[in-house]
Amino acid sequence: MKRALVLGMARSGQSAAALLERRGVEVVRADRTLGNDGDTGLLDDVDVLVKSPGVPGGQLLVRVARARGIPVWSEVELAYRLLGPELVGVTGTNGKTTTTELLGAILGVPTAGNVGRPLTAVDAELVVCELSSFQLEDIETLRCRVAVLLNLEPDHLDRHDTFEAYRDAKLRIFENQTESDTAVVPRGFQPVPGLARRVEFHADDELPAEPRIPGAHNRENAAAATAAARALGVPEAQIAEALATFPGVPHRLELVGEHGGVRYVNDSKATNVAAARRALAAYADDPVHLILGGSPKGEDYAPLVAAIGSNVRGIYLIGETAAELGAAIDGIQAGDLATALHLASEAAVAGDVVLLSPACASFDQYDDFEQRGEDFRRLVAKLV
Repeated sequence: MKRALVLGMARSGQSAAALLERRGVEVVRADRTLGNDGDTGLLDDVDVLVKSPGVPGGQLLVRVARARGIPVWSEVELAYRLLGPELVGVTGTNGKTTTTELLGAILGVPTAGNVGRPLTAVDAELVVCELSSFQLEDIETLRCRVAVLLNLEPDHLDRHDTFEAYRDAKLRIFENQTESDTAVVPRGFQPVPGLARRVEFHADDELPAEPRIPGAHNRENAAAATAAARALGVPEAQIAEALATFPGVPHRLELVGEHGGVRYVNDSKATNVAAARRALAAYADDPVHLILGGSPKGEDYAPLVAAIGSNVRGIYLIGETAAELGAAIDGIQAGDLATALHLASEAAVAGDVVLLSPACASFDQYDDFEQRGEDFRRLVAKLV
């Protein structure tokens, strides 16, 4: 490889370019903010196009590269080829980051991928790698010694168009596995591609310790992490220690404050209906004031409506989807997060939970779900 085009210069693109240049490869950078992501001349004499996960497959340079027979790789594919780590891969609709970080704590190894640290930035023998559908759709050789699929529910339909296309991208985590590898899947899940040994998990599995992080969905995440760790031969005591001490990940059912006996929970990562339903289930025994809304992902909100129980004392709707949600849910049109939090905190009494679990993406009012969660934390801190 002598010349590579890196398309998308956010965190993973920058890291991919840096790794390529360290290996003596000439790098051409393309990005919408550079104003050159429509210049097909950049593909001249290019050996490979490395595509950042945020770039859709229908983007012009990607389409022209494929038409010219130029390989298109995701950043994780590049890392796998150049750095050659053994991978424990984690994918699924919800719970990926929590499970990835928990496995990293169990194994005592770095985590990378969709968690925020590019795989190209980690040079280690064994890495736990969170793999999104956007990353998996552009792999060729990437192989996971242990591959974990947590769940599959509709998500990112604005990008993949159909659930079937989304599912197929997720299942690519298994396709390069061999008989010496392990596929960890939910109990009763359909057959998966590849040749790996199949191991199943379920939330009611016997664990060496109860997880510190709350919620039935997190017990399921812990069961998946435990199954993966056992497949790698990790001692039960080591697994137990991590389960009992792992504090969780920011923006996932994160308790960010308590004022006047009211708990404020940041679940900004609940960017789809399934994740918000899990959050509601985690607080089914508490009076809840729920903040919903954001930018759309093409989902049906009917399952969310069905999950809202009598314990939900108030619903505050924000963002681009507020009107659509309001047509299905009896809520207050708050508009933005600051207004929603003010109204919820005024209505809440001691023993209640104010829960930000939006069921939507954040790109209408924030750069990402992290920024939305940080704003929620900041606003809660200002409450008197």
